[in-house]
Amino acid sequence: MNRVEQLVAELCPEGVEFKKLGEVCEIADNKRKPVKSSLRAAGKIPYYGANNIQDYVEGFTHDGDYVLIAEDGSASLENYSIQFASGKFWANNHVHVVRGYGNLNNRFLFHYLKSMKFIPYLTGGNRAKLTKAKMLEITIPIPPLPIQEEIVKILDTFTELEAELEAELEAELEARKKQYEYYRDELLTFGDEVEWKTLGEVGTIIRGNGLQKKDFVEEGVGCIHYGQIYTYYGTFANKTKSFVREEKANKLKKAEHGDVLISGVSENIEDVCTPLGWLGDEICISGDMFAFRHDQNTKFITYLLQTTNFQRYKEKYAQGAKVIRVKKEKLLDFKIPLPSLSEQEHIVSILDKFDALVNDISVGLPAEIEARRKQYEYYRNKLLTFKPLEEKNAG
Repeated sequence: MNRVEQLVAELCPEGVEFKKLGEVCEIADNKRKPVKSSLRAAGKIPYYGANNIQDYVEGFTHDGDYVLIAEDGSASLENYSIQFASGKFWANNHVHVVRGYGNLNNRFLFHYLKSMKFIPYLTGGNRAKLTKAKMLEITIPIPPLPIQEEIVKILDTFTELEAELEAELEAELEARKKQYEYYRDELLTFGDEVEWKTLGEVGTIIRGNGLQKKDFVEEGVGCIHYGQIYTYYGTFANKTKSFVREEKANKLKKAEHGDVLISGVSENIEDVCTPLGWLGDEICISGDMFAFRHDQNTKFITYLLQTTNFQRYKEKYAQGAKVIRVKKEKLLDFKIPLPSLSEQEHIVSILDKFDALVNDISVGLPAEIEARRKQYEYYRNKLLTFKPLEEKNAG
């Protein structure tokens, strides 16, 4: 029996009382104040948004230990955004600002809310929002303070150790990515010993059709559109989460197995023209996507469009400010080396192995990072699970 279990057996053997947030928390939302980035005075005080610190400013809206709960704009609805702010800070109107009083430890409140599923309390569908009224209805356990304090001590220590280890793993992963990029560029560097051709000489580019938000449905015919292409190191996807109705799909351009999909626009230069080797079945493509159809090795072409050489090329010819694009004609003018198909296949086999070690969530360091997160979540949820008092009495 661990220390928490001993305390529970000693202090609340019949169960733990649950109370609504509105009964045990001070709500400090009335002090929140949103300020446009252009109007913020630079300073040392953290300015909190729904998911993180967005800026550092002069002045503050709150002073003390508070738990910040996203009102709207949480980056994930499954892992809802919960932050802990201490000392002077500025909160905008996208976070609820609360703190426990009486027999509720603030850090216990923070850890418990981190473990919660918020979806049942959210309204607004795709524009999910946690209203103040719904937030006040959230019920949480209130074990005796010694139990809360022991749990906080364990979880704070665990969180600190996890953060240190994760930082080390992230640094190692970043080093591996840089190593991979170096070897990828080296393997794909050729001279006059191979033939060089432009993309336009090797194949053709097919641009997709324009689509509006209303065209996407929950189920139907698969469709790829910009926003799903986040592949930088050669992950070759065969699945898509977007769908359109069959009658709409019949009017759309299609990508075929073996095409290289290229994102046509982006808000930043790094993401524009991101390639994806499509190895799935025929699929619809939106107007922000190009399908490059060719007679070479699909993965080889995709890896070539990830090199530093191509990055420099697209930076040279990128146009636009808020929306950046590279014209189709310029894409077709990019020259690539063409060793034999057998040599292309050999190079791809080497790069695939590097890619798996760096990026595949089931292999190498990413898997270790994910395992640590799941381990923390498991122990946190175990520590924060209590039997309600009324259920104990009912038995």
